[in-house]
Amino acid sequence: MANTLDPMDLKQIITLHLDGYSNRKIGTSLSISRNTVNTYIRLFKGSDYTFKELLSLDTAGLETLFSSHTTITNERYDALMRYFEGMNKARDHPGFTFLYHYDEYARSAKQAYGYTQFMEHYRRKYAKIKGSMKLEHDPGKELFIDYAGKKLHIVDKQTGEVVPVEVFVAILPNSQYTYVEACKSQKREDLIGSCENALRFYGGVPKAIVSDNLKAAVTRSSKYEAQINRSFKDFARHHNCVINPARGYSPQDKALVENAVHLAYQRIYYPLREMTFFSLEDLNLEMKRLLKHYNNLLFKRKEASRLELFQSVEREYLKPLPTTRYELKEYRRAKVQKIGYVYFSPDKNYYSVPYRYIGKETGIHYTKSSVEVYYNHQRIALHPRNPSKGAYTTNKEHLSSTHKFYSDWSPEFFKNKAIPHGSHVAACVGQIIAGVDYPEIGYKRAMGVIQLHRSYGSQRLDNACKRALQADAVSYKRIQNILKNNLDQSSLFFQDLEEDEPHIPEHQNIRGASNYK
Repeated sequence: MANTLDPMDLKQIITLHLDGYSNRKIGTSLSISRNTVNTYIRLFKGSDYTFKELLSLDTAGLETLFSSHTTITNERYDALMRYFEGMNKARDHPGFTFLYHYDEYARSAKQAYGYTQFMEHYRRKYAKIKGSMKLEHDPGKELFIDYAGKKLHIVDKQTGEVVPVEVFVAILPNSQYTYVEACKSQKREDLIGSCENALRFYGGVPKAIVSDNLKAAVTRSSKYEAQINRSFKDFARHHNCVINPARGYSPQDKALVENAVHLAYQRIYYPLREMTFFSLEDLNLEMKRLLKHYNNLLFKRKEASRLELFQSVEREYLKPLPTTRYELKEYRRAKVQKIGYVYFSPDKNYYSVPYRYIGKETGIHYTKSSVEVYYNHQRIALHPRNPSKGAYTTNKEHLSSTHKFYSDWSPEFFKNKAIPHGSHVAACVGQIIAGVDYPEIGYKRAMGVIQLHRSYGSQRLDNACKRALQADAVSYKRIQNILKNNLDQSSLFFQDLEEDEPHIPEHQNIRGASNYK
């Protein structure tokens, strides 16, 4: 026998035999020659023990029963196996070749095997059994997507430059109904746009989209748990499906779309080889015509076309499309300012959020038409996007009661607030607001004047404002002093303000200004 077996190997053979494995399958599972397994099975059957009794024996008992078959004394073979053990440690080293190691082995061995036998024994010892499983595809379950390796080209009319373009391919594996389009690049926005167009072409949504490990689709690739790009994941959420990237270096996971790419070379690329296109629209128009013919070709074995199989079987399993097309989302982060707004850096403007989130770090999700603000994955604000630089977009529901009051401040607002207290109050308020360059300062002073009615009443406030206007002394502080010192009620003060003549009488002992030159 070619292989060296110990009692533990024998117990494994017995266990697998009792489990119903064939001799060939036992040999494959344990990497033992089928002939060796056949020999031992015959010996087991010819012994005085049943298989279960043999399995219950200890190691020493089995070695005693089958000692002549547990080891081999072949120095030549043993030397080769020892050499393989050292050689195999360098198997993954760059530049490794079997021929190099065979030459080394042949120089050192007393009775070397030939190169063919050398390789045969190595493959037996380190057999790698790989199989390819035929995948069954349920209708409407998956959509495979990929980009063709070879690019098409369009010509720039202005410069004559030949511009390469990518070719996106999608296929429903059950019916093999195929979609192909040309696009500018493999970037995220182009990938999502092509996927959107493919789903519109099919008129429905599968349960999962199986993509390659493209940078636009996968942020971090992994054989078992890939990290999906955030925008692509949001696209899937919008369409009520999931993204399932194929395993890296496992093209068999999406063999049908790989085959569809090759068929696209034959059915679409080749007929376009002598045509010149000056825009993506023209190229896609011609590709659409060729694609229609391709999907109508009959399968020889199924006696139906891809389109017929899609219409009769797969279409009814697709989920309905959302009512609106997906808008690509971008993401930013921003802290809520003390005034209750977040700064939106792409447009350099501001959007309000509820005042209780002041000081919190938020995430901003935005599209061409809207801006959403999130805190701890909960949306706290939604605004139509405002492209104006420096603009403040406000939802009054977000403001506190104080902020809401302040947000209504304007010259008209203060005029309306002042009129109930008298015309002179309204005149003072208007003059105060008009007399400052920064409106908010004037608003605060005007509000201070109006609030004086709480302490002194509207009548006295109106009188005080009248005297301030006559004295050309309109300010919050002066009006407050008139009221505080009761000057609005002093008849002498009123008379002095109303008379143009000085209150000091003419007298001969009074010297004029000439005496002071």
